[in-house]
Amino acid sequence: MHPATPSTADATTARHHRTQLPRRRLLRGIAAVAVAMPLMFGAAACGGDEPASTDPNAPVKLSIFWWGGEARAKLTEEALALYTKKHPNVTFEKTWQANQGYFDKLATLTAGGNPPDIFQIDDNFLTEYAARNTTLDLTFYKDNGKLDVSKFPKSLWQYGVVDGKLAGVAAGENTQGLVYNKTLLQRSGLPEPTTGMSWEEHIAWAEQVSKKTKVPGTMDPSADYKAFWVWLRQQGKDLYKGRELGFTVEDVTRWFELWKGARDRGATPTADVIHEGNATDITKQLVVTGKAATSWVWANQLPELKKNTKDELGVVAYPGDPSAQWARASMYFSVFKGSKHKEVAVDVLNFLLNDPEAAKILGTDRGLPANLDIRKLVSDDVTDPAMKTSIAVETELAQKFGESPQVPLKGHSKVRAELIKAAEEAQYGRTTPAKAAEQFLAACKAAIG
Repeated sequence: MHPATPSTADATTARHHRTQLPRRRLLRGIAAVAVAMPLMFGAAACGGDEPASTDPNAPVKLSIFWWGGEARAKLTEEALALYTKKHPNVTFEKTWQANQGYFDKLATLTAGGNPPDIFQIDDNFLTEYAARNTTLDLTFYKDNGKLDVSKFPKSLWQYGVVDGKLAGVAAGENTQGLVYNKTLLQRSGLPEPTTGMSWEEHIAWAEQVSKKTKVPGTMDPSADYKAFWVWLRQQGKDLYKGRELGFTVEDVTRWFELWKGARDRGATPTADVIHEGNATDITKQLVVTGKAATSWVWANQLPELKKNTKDELGVVAYPGDPSAQWARASMYFSVFKGSKHKEVAVDVLNFLLNDPEAAKILGTDRGLPANLDIRKLVSDDVTDPAMKTSIAVETELAQKFGESPQVPLKGHSKVRAELIKAAEEAQYGRTTPAKAAEQFLAACKAAIG
């Protein structure tokens, strides 16, 4: 027998030892797991991997990334400096850039395993980043008051929930707004549009404006996803339902036909001018270039529009039942799930959203403050008449808002682009509303996968 080969008796003994030792280890392991279970679940509830700090004054450096211009950067840096003043052990690695390319950079940081602890995000991408398990579920912090949303409109904080998890918290509030040229209407003795007028009433009103002023009464919003979304909700539908589209080809056809009728009646500009409205930024919307009496924008964009015209502007809700509108997050703050300093990062968010001194610094740069008490505090200091009007209208609409819809699915930005393409096919008369609707629905299904 080879010396390395054990005898049968030795092999039997060895098998016994190999069997008995794992059993003892198994029993010890079961006992250890039983003791550890409450701790494990407690850690999971708190967001997980962050070790409990024994020293609350230990130095913490948080990275934070946002988009915006120099004015936003200056305000944000001032607010973060105030946090450091109140919490000297916490400092920030701050990065910001213009909107263009921001999400490419965020994707690169995430893919490279180096996401910022706190980052700004919008509803085009929140679902995508939540699905990637990148965003920390903030529900625990909301429930225990460490992230206080008790003064937020309910539909505002709910608009950050993805698959039952609070993936982002609103950095500001916005809602859809129909901005109109008040000076033009008053000069011509025409009534102003009102919240609650039906879509048909709005088109009839716009037709009268066109006839009397020779300025088309309304921009054609058939390519505008905001208007389509509100209209859908007034029909008992939605843009998305679960992981599917919330509308049918028949719904889109009706929407496109509604606006073909408006174009045929002269209530809107011609296709070339409509395209200009579809393609330009906020500073060149038709309501300020004098090519239409109304534009379909966000309510808090009124001040920016006002900078580009000498005329007085007004803003109301989109046509139809205003309860179809909701308190939309103008943008969100999210926390990276793998952050080593989750608790501190959440505290920073709570500070930026709820601290009166921070609110005075940040103002309305990211939309109206989400906290209604803070909003009143900030609005009392506002001197710009256009911003005062915007705040008053949104505060009034807050009493009429309905439940928030689900956050858009991954592929939402593609859906928005495809609506413009399909609507313009109908606007230029290159195809029928029904064919354009078929084109749009097929593109949407491809976009959301």
